Amino acid sequence: MCGPAFGIRRIEIGRRKTAFKNCRFTAFQGNFVSTPKVEIYTKMYCGFCHRAKRLLDEKGVEYEEYDITLGGPKRAEMMDRRPGASTVPQIFIDDKAIGGSDDLAALERDGKLDAMLGL
Repeated sequence: MCGPAFGIRRIEIGRRKTAFKNCRFTAFQGNFVSTPKVEIYTKMYCGFCHRAKRLLDEKGVEYEEYDITLGGPKRAEMMDRRPGASTVPQIFIDDKAIGGSDDLAALERDGKLDAMLGL
């Protein structure tokens, strides 16, 4: 589902060609499907991080992983995006803070995760 009602912007590309930002075209179905941006801040030896990534992998979700094991600018970015959160993982779906591994698992258990991921 793409279009202005879903916060997705239509982009004109030349004459008679249209693309939708943040959408992918499914050739077999012939329609646009929204693809949310998923980001996860992790540390290398974090069991909760591995659990969260495993759940996303099982669902076939693409995500951007930021390893903050050694600190650096991505750690500061995480702290800015979610003030007061110092533990990992920190998961964001379309720039909305979801929380950690337990929060992600709770969304899955309650049947809400698939809708958030556009599945």
